[in-house]
Amino acid sequence: MKTVRVGIVGAGFVAELHAESFARIPNAEVTAVASRTEERARAFAERFHIPRVFTSYEELVRSPDVDMITVACPNDLHAPVTIAAARAGKHVVCEKPLCMNLDEADQMIEACRAAGVKLMYAEELCFAPKYVRAKTLVHEGALGDVYMVRQGECHYGPHSDWFWDINRSGGGVLMDMGCHSIEFARWIYDYRPVEAVYASLGRYVHRERTRGEDNSICILRFEGGPIAIAENSWARTGGIDDFAEIYGSKGLTIANLIRGNALLTYSDVGYGYAVEKAPRTTGWTFTSFEEMWNYGFPQEMQHFVDCVAEDKQPRITGENGRAVLEIICAAYESARTGREVRLPFRPQVRKPIDCWLGS
Repeated sequence: MKTVRVGIVGAGFVAELHAESFARIPNAEVTAVASRTEERARAFAERFHIPRVFTSYEELVRSPDVDMITVACPNDLHAPVTIAAARAGKHVVCEKPLCMNLDEADQMIEACRAAGVKLMYAEELCFAPKYVRAKTLVHEGALGDVYMVRQGECHYGPHSDWFWDINRSGGGVLMDMGCHSIEFARWIYDYRPVEAVYASLGRYVHRERTRGEDNSICILRFEGGPIAIAENSWARTGGIDDFAEIYGSKGLTIANLIRGNALLTYSDVGYGYAVEKAPRTTGWTFTSFEEMWNYGFPQEMQHFVDCVAEDKQPRITGENGRAVLEIICAAYESARTGREVRLPFRPQVRKPIDCWLGS
């Protein structure tokens, strides 16, 4: 079994999820970590027994002891890190959202193509066991013809301060978590084209902390008529919630990653058997356990490691991340105009939220 040597760019919350996931993968070894803050990088390395520490991603991607990097740093660094890694001949796993704008997305995709390395987009919901089972129900025909998908992730705000700065994050909760809901819906519909987007955004609770939206609702209209509803919030009290509902002509299924270990399912035709993020959580909540596994992080990273080790095509690529980013831009534009926005849509903006707020 070929061992894939991994370098992690970043030493925060998401980087910890990556490191803990790789620790569960027999053919992966984390050999390096990079963070601008040396003290933080060394503490991270000590915690996860990582032998090499760098204070710049440029040094890490040039390391001969790294085959693949994971981009687990703020959004505004995703493109430069990915492009540098590609030019150094490293495969890349890039966290969501892919980057800050469509020009950057195209540059990332082209850099990896030209270098002959893989660009993999880290959308863990497509690996979460409950959600994988929900998609299996769709493919089994248990729900009939699916006409609506509803997915949401809601809590009281992000885990790192840079998320509040739209110049680093590119937007608010739509950019942070709406990307999950959008890719989940595209996956359930087997990536049929999205024809149009309508969105309503607002800043209701965190007006003093950010110019970004803290609540978003988006409706995606897919080719042939089915729809998806993406509901995301940084304004929801009471802890985190992460749910999916899939409605079909012959049944429905409801899954919640936080509450219990079963899907609530109804079917006319029957079927066969084929992480706390919210700060300052008090009061009654659904306290999660085995959060990484339930969210699909180890399964996701195992897939990407196997793609590198066995030279296989990843299930989720940079092109997926670009498609999600285009939909996000259209949603911000819709929220500004109050109208449905048709795709394709390519605004000339530095960051998606500029479509809503203006440059």
